[in-house]
Amino acid sequence: MLKRFFLTCSGVDTDIINECSNGEQNKYAGIGATVFFTAVMAFIASSYALYTVFDNYLIAAIFGLIWGLLIFNLDRFIVSTIKKRDSKWKELAQATPRIILAIIIAVVISKPLELKLFEKEINQVLLTEKNQMTLDNKAQIAQQFTPEIEQTNQDIAALKKEIATKESETDALYETYIAEAEGRKGTLLLGKGPVYAEKRQKHDAALADLKQLKIANNNKILAKEANLTNLVAAQKNQESSTQPIITNFDGLMARITALGKLPLIPSLFIFLLFLAIETSPIFAKLISPKGEYDFKVEDNDTAIRNWVAQKVDQREAMLKTDIIINKKVYEDISEEDELYDYKRKKARELMQLQADAFYKKQQNML
Repeated sequence: MLKRFFLTCSGVDTDIINECSNGEQNKYAGIGATVFFTAVMAFIASSYALYTVFDNYLIAAIFGLIWGLLIFNLDRFIVSTIKKRDSKWKELAQATPRIILAIIIAVVISKPLELKLFEKEINQVLLTEKNQMTLDNKAQIAQQFTPEIEQTNQDIAALKKEIATKESETDALYETYIAEAEGRKGTLLLGKGPVYAEKRQKHDAALADLKQLKIANNNKILAKEANLTNLVAAQKNQESSTQPIITNFDGLMARITALGKLPLIPSLFIFLLFLAIETSPIFAKLISPKGEYDFKVEDNDTAIRNWVAQKVDQREAMLKTDIIINKKVYEDISEEDELYDYKRKKARELMQLQADAFYKKQQNML
């Protein structure tokens, strides 16, 4: 039962192969088994690749099964269409397009399995890339908010500096009128004289201005600090909202790109393995000598080709004979007086009808 299934997978004519020896059947059963297991590997590889895209086992399995059947059909077609020839060069020329197709299929099958085999290494590469992307993302977002944040901090510092400057001026005026009262500076007279009163008045006026300035600047500082808090919160929010995009950067294309950054040799060996599996049925047919099955297929093809050529030749001969007979028949008829008189009578009647029709048309016009 299993042998018959593999023979079906090889694409052979079951009616012919059943008439062949057991060894010939085993050869093609082996080719069919290679075709079948290649399709199984294609199913596994495509299912994993599609799972990384859809993140759903059922969808990945369904589309993976479709892809596996497609690869099975292609391989079966490739193997079944290679015919044994008398010249190996002709066989190789016949198989070259199919070998190219087999190479393409090997690439498609091997790549998803490489992604699975090197999953840990790929995850490490993706982690490094994600970390760098996170830093780059924060730097780009900071470029949007940093100028306004720095300007706000400068405005707050300027308002505080203005208060500090006014405080320094007020303290200086305070020191001046106290020194005047103590006789250390100014008039050097101890006591609260007119000069003291004047300096005290300047200090009190400056102190009142300082209080007003503090109230006004503190309100401005509070507003700018609130704006600064909002800017920092907006920056953090934008970083948080864009981070999931970076976190989910592990799709099929990202993994293939990460795989390309790993050493080439391991991937090359896996590709060569699948290339050998994919092309083994083709090369098995190319290197094997003509067997019983090949001779019988060639015998059937030759018989059909000769039968078709014979039928075509018979039809051509029949056509030529029919043309000659028809020509002779019509030549004989053309010499008969009875046919001549009959056609003359009908021609006269036709001309009379034409004359009558013309007369009636001219009469209606008048």
